[in-house]
Amino acid sequence: MKLITGLVAVSALALSSQAFSATPLVDVNWVKQHSCDDNVRVLDIRNALDGGSRSAYLKGHIPCAVYTDYLKGGWRTMVEKVPGQLPPTEKIAKLIGDLGIDNNTHVVIYHHGKNALDLGSATRTYFTFKVLGHDNVSILNGGYLAYASDKKNKIEKGNNKPEAKTFNATLQKDMLADAGDVQSAISDASTELVDMRPAHQFIGINRHPKSKRNGTIPTSKNLPESWITVNGGGMMRSKAELAKLYALAGGDPNAKQINYCNTGHWATLGWFVSSEVMGNKDAKMYDGSMVEWSAKADLPMDSQVKM
Repeated sequence: MKLITGLVAVSALALSSQAFSATPLVDVNWVKQHSCDDNVRVLDIRNALDGGSRSAYLKGHIPCAVYTDYLKGGWRTMVEKVPGQLPPTEKIAKLIGDLGIDNNTHVVIYHHGKNALDLGSATRTYFTFKVLGHDNVSILNGGYLAYASDKKNKIEKGNNKPEAKTFNATLQKDMLADAGDVQSAISDASTELVDMRPAHQFIGINRHPKSKRNGTIPTSKNLPESWITVNGGGMMRSKAELAKLYALAGGDPNAKQINYCNTGHWATLGWFVSSEVMGNKDAKMYDGSMVEWSAKADLPMDSQVKM
């Protein structure tokens, strides 16, 4: 009897460990099996960037998913006139706890799934959990469109309001780069700067509305955000394909690396590929990115064309 009881306990422990094992990406089949598990919290982050909203969530979402607006829900804030920055740790921790998430919860994030911009919302939210010390987090590859494309998959309507929990955050400062780190990287051949913006911004033809100057940071490699997803859609490319694209851009996904864009949105796509897909834990993200950098007149920039 003791042996049987022991085997049952070991089996239960194995199942529990499996349930809590978070991979960076999960597929639709995984979500179908686990979205309502007690230890899982699925977050619907559809927002105005991808044409989504709370009303879209109410009309239909993955079973047991909880809604949080990526743009307006408090995930990002204005810091010294730079939009979209990481909020104070205590504020973001309360936001997470209010979504029914504690430090034992496996968080699964899904975006709309239309393009790389959508996936950037998911990687930015994923990065936020990671930088707060929560490793038990995943992204639904392909987002809501991948799930809803199979008409046999259950769609739930209405609102899910979870009971608030306590989420304890510990900021992982080594995952973040600032302007000083970027300055050092310009003259440090062992550290790559990866500009995740579209090529027309990298070259200097156009710029973000809040950027002060055209061009890019000297020595940067350009890996446009649209390269990261299959045909520019919401599905992440394979590791092998991504390695080819890094090579095409002249970069090394295994090198010490600082990813940036305009305000730290697309930058997390690059960080996710390097850190979570390629396994490069020397990858960092520059949150202030080009909006902050270009506003400081003493910081250098390169432009291939003067407009």
